[in-house]
Amino acid sequence: MRFNDRRDAGRRLAVRLASYKKDKPVILALPRGGVTVAAEVAAALNAPMDVILVRKIGAPIQPELALGAVVDGRDPVIVRNPYIIESTATSEGEFQALCKEQLAEIERRRVVYVGRRQPLNVEGRVVIVVDDGIATGATMRAALQATRVHRPSRLVLAVPVASADTLEALSNEADDVICLADIGPFGAIGASYDDFRQVTDDDVVATLGRFSPSFRAQQRIDESDLRRVIGDVDEIKLPEILALEPSREELEEASLWARGNGDLRAKEGHPLRGKAAAIFDILTADLDDDRR
Repeated sequence: MRFNDRRDAGRRLAVRLASYKKDKPVILALPRGGVTVAAEVAAALNAPMDVILVRKIGAPIQPELALGAVVDGRDPVIVRNPYIIESTATSEGEFQALCKEQLAEIERRRVVYVGRRQPLNVEGRVVIVVDDGIATGATMRAALQATRVHRPSRLVLAVPVASADTLEALSNEADDVICLADIGPFGAIGASYDDFRQVTDDDVVATLGRFSPSFRAQQRIDESDLRRVIGDVDEIKLPEILALEPSREELEEASLWARGNGDLRAKEGHPLRGKAAAIFDILTADLDDDRR
């Protein structure tokens, strides 16, 4: 079975998962590629969707080899692949250092994808964990184990493509496993897609925003978030912007226009409205004074 792209795979996967619609499930996606697939599933099942932040821990010399994986949380779940760790002669110190790097990346993604929004409560719910495919299974194993900690009533693993051997190894981690195509023990996930271009952070945020319009509106920013988006901020302007309680989207829109070239600033008016317009006015106040 081949797929046009991740959206096509998600729609086909949703057909196989249709029986779960009556259970009002929660969909959890593994970023980045899994978000595109999961959004189609969530839309078809009329289900809420969230992301589960998990990262593969790649071997120092061969990053494509998974030493294990780590899932974010108060007590991060770490899954090890002993055979790969031993065969690559990776020391415990090296493993911990690599794990720390991935936790830092998870924290970065949390700010971009989630902000301060609370994760969905999955206790007592049917939970479907979705990715765009499974290779070694390390990241999915970590995601399933971390989700199980929150006591869902049923845990379902759903992917468009994976190897039968990997799925068999993961079968004890989920109550049900749904996969549309077997890529074999040495197959590549991308080979099952006509379009398998890389999914970016912006793609993930846009997908989450389209799926749940209130998602990004809930991402209120703090001082550190503000500085990440627009860089250095005048100490007088900073509290004025924070007092508006803008969303990340509103801040990004205002910052984009404020950083524009002279032609943009010379335009009469701009398309911004509401808080985005107010932020733009604050950011460009000095420029207005200079023009006078």
